[in-house]
Amino acid sequence: MDTLIRTLQDELNKTIVGQSNLIKNLLISLIADGHVLLEGPPGIAKTTAAKALANSIDSQFQRIQFTPDLLPGDVTGSDIYQQEKGQFEFVAGPIMNNIILADEINRAPAKVQSALLEAMGERQVTVGNKSYSLPELFFVIATQNPIEQEGTYPLPEAQLDRFMMKIKVDYPKAEEELEILRRVRQGEHSKAQPSKPVCSTEDILSLRSKALDLYMAETVEQYIVQLIMATRHSEHYLQAIYPETETLIEFGSSPRGTLALDRCARAHALINGKDYVTPDDVKAIALSVLRHRILPSFEAEAKGLTTDDILNELLERVPVI
Repeated sequence: MDTLIRTLQDELNKTIVGQSNLIKNLLISLIADGHVLLEGPPGIAKTTAAKALANSIDSQFQRIQFTPDLLPGDVTGSDIYQQEKGQFEFVAGPIMNNIILADEINRAPAKVQSALLEAMGERQVTVGNKSYSLPELFFVIATQNPIEQEGTYPLPEAQLDRFMMKIKVDYPKAEEELEILRRVRQGEHSKAQPSKPVCSTEDILSLRSKALDLYMAETVEQYIVQLIMATRHSEHYLQAIYPETETLIEFGSSPRGTLALDRCARAHALINGKDYVTPDDVKAIALSVLRHRILPSFEAEAKGLTTDDILNELLERVPVI
């Protein structure tokens, strides 16, 4: 494993207890140059994880609390009239930073979500007639609470597809909960916060370059494509176990999912200290990369099947070439 990656993981583990999968997937998304959506009940370290990652990198960090009354200009910035100069000047918003924590993103109205969509997809924001480029290292960590849906605006499929990974964050185990209790009670939680960054934005860009240079055999590329094809034609693989169902997936993954599988598999291999990518790297990140890119059919929902259930069935049945 790269020394820098190990140092980052160690710093995050000082702050976050019992969320090793969350830590790994955050680093994978960061190295793969994509954005991540964290979904889970409140109080399980989603925001803490985002802040800990930002504290570990010498970069500009900004937390945006999304609310129903938020305006696009509150995120992107706006043209402000400067009376002493007699002209309008652009005043940058919080989005013009390296690492953005979009807290409770599903509470933002559609116009704000559209502004964020441009920033995530095009790496720029448009205010008036001008477009402004975002930093080369631009990483959005969005959180949403799946329990309380009153007063929320569900993210449209187009915006969900902009997230490279959707990570489901669950409750810690009993022994991990005990460790959290002891840390907070003894005041160790605040001491565990990283006192200074352990890497720079240039280090992260270097890791991205290393991941892209990893060797990937043509058979692994074909396996990635076949997984994506399976989400679009699931009946070819699942008809035998669900003979009475025409299809379990109404809409499969877009080509953006293919690219995300490729980049995340490379990042997963790099984090695990390998200089080549295997099908196991693809399988390890497939759920997080694809769960928000497919739409289950009515028949699948009637059977109580989740997107994870369907994807697990496909991963078992799509052969490695």
